[in-house]
Amino acid sequence: MNIKRLHMEIFTAASIAAVGVLAATGSLELGVTWGDSGPKPGYFPFYVGLIVIAASIGCAVQAILKARSDEQQETFLEPEQARRLLSFFIPMIVFVVVTIFLGLYVGSALYLFYVAWRQGKYKPQYAMLMGIAFSIALYLVFETAFQVPLHKGPLEDMLGIY
Repeated sequence: MNIKRLHMEIFTAASIAAVGVLAATGSLELGVTWGDSGPKPGYFPFYVGLIVIAASIGCAVQAILKARSDEQQETFLEPEQARRLLSFFIPMIVFVVVTIFLGLYVGSALYLFYVAWRQGKYKPQYAMLMGIAFSIALYLVFETAFQVPLHKGPLEDMLGIY
């Protein structure tokens, strides 16, 4: 199945509109009216969100109106390209989920190990060494040198790394 340019333009417009909806609805909690001392904190994000939504709708309408043109019917992504793209995108999603539950250091080590091993074709022991070395470097740079704590998980708690 080939993905056409029209489909990607509509998908992109919908994704950007979703960001606008998030901005607009999130700013409702902060207040979107004009107060005694000026605009409330949600005033500008609310209207920027509405502008983003309107622009996204305009892009989608423009793409649909041009739907019959050769430009919109050209192939955007072929199956082999989609497989290669997903081979990098899916590990990134897994990295984010692992980082949430196990912390940034463990997530980074596992992600770098997997990518170096599977996509980089490194031997597993070298890939593991790279992942661990990178996590140690992250710790030394951020926690020690800059004194900026990064998200830690249960393993760091067990080892007493705060």
